[in-house]
Amino acid sequence: MPQANSPLRVVIVGAGFGGLAAARSLARANVDVTLIDQRNHHLFQPLLYQVATAGLSPADIAAPIRSILRRQKNARVLLDTVVGVDTVARRVILASRRTIGFDRLIVATGARHSYFGRDEWEAHAPGIKSIDDATTVRRKVLLALERAETETDPLRRQALLTFVIVGGGPTGVEMAGAVAELARRSVSQDFRSITPHCSRVLLVEGGPRLLASFPEALSKKARTAIEALGVTVHTGARVTAITDSYIDVGDLRVPAHTVVWAAGVRASPAAAWLGVEPDVAGRVIVGPDLSVPGHVGIYVVGDTASFTDPSGRTLPGIAPVAKQQGRHVGRQIALGRTSPFRYRDFGNLATIGRHRAVIDFGWLRMSGIPAWFVWTTAHIFFLAGFRNRLLVGANWLWNYLTFERGARLITGGDAHLHGEKR
Repeated sequence: MPQANSPLRVVIVGAGFGGLAAARSLARANVDVTLIDQRNHHLFQPLLYQVATAGLSPADIAAPIRSILRRQKNARVLLDTVVGVDTVARRVILASRRTIGFDRLIVATGARHSYFGRDEWEAHAPGIKSIDDATTVRRKVLLALERAETETDPLRRQALLTFVIVGGGPTGVEMAGAVAELARRSVSQDFRSITPHCSRVLLVEGGPRLLASFPEALSKKARTAIEALGVTVHTGARVTAITDSYIDVGDLRVPAHTVVWAAGVRASPAAAWLGVEPDVAGRVIVGPDLSVPGHVGIYVVGDTASFTDPSGRTLPGIAPVAKQQGRHVGRQIALGRTSPFRYRDFGNLATIGRHRAVIDFGWLRMSGIPAWFVWTTAHIFFLAGFRNRLLVGANWLWNYLTFERGARLITGGDAHLHGEKR
């Protein structure tokens, strides 16, 4: 434990929404903050699908962590990967074989994709949780279009121009709408043999309706809007197989070379690090103040935490939850006292294409163009950095007026047309 008046050593693992909010809330506290992340940037995940569909460049939605915290004198940033936590010696173990001691630990390591026991599907149906994920999906989509331009076999060409998104939550709906606009409108003028009606976009949801977290009326409006973009929606449909050439949805086999996964997530291995029993989704079960029972001074926030509010509802893994939890834990540490966390639900937002959206504020529900303007304003406002807000706003205005997507670059991996598997 620290000596009297010496600063507490606070270690934060993860520089996502929760970790960054915690670090910022400790700016004026008598603490030394060490923020550890395996990447050097903070990522605005809600707009990753825009990178995956060539609407934005990676730098538009990310900012260096050191740049964000450069004015916070009590914070330092380490680029490393955490591989474990010694809860007895109170040290974080890094992949570089270093250890970092702590008096308070905040775990905010987020989540990855869950394929519900079928991890072999990941090779054929990537999800989008990181910039690498998004550029991988972008490469698959753009290469499929390039290959279809010169394909002479009609069945193979149709498979190349079939895009399947699995998961009907906000990410899946937003992704399906963006892919439809990219494949059916934005690029059609640049190709000679691909017309707006050549491409086929399917959205597959295992539940009875899209956007299950929204009121049913808005869910129906979202389905109507996305079908107007040319997306075929399959609800109540279970995926039973995915390969590099087809996907099985129930009894239906769909030849497709591009499948995107947006159906589920799994927590980081934080529960194993801390030696606690996770919930069914792999998350750490936390107490009312977001601390880990049995571990004094250790907190878990965001997608890694399983928090049940007084009404019995387990909070979803969304950015507002992570940010509020991070701030709450930071303030507790700064004040030296604990208090129960109370989540303020400001509502749900989802966009469907370039000028459609649905919004549920509880007291106000909106859809269509007005909702899209609210969605756009909110996302620009919450981006980190004035430069990012300016670039994203300018890009969206240009895309809206021209249908152009300026980030249509095939990069990473084997970016050559003939290097991809046929």
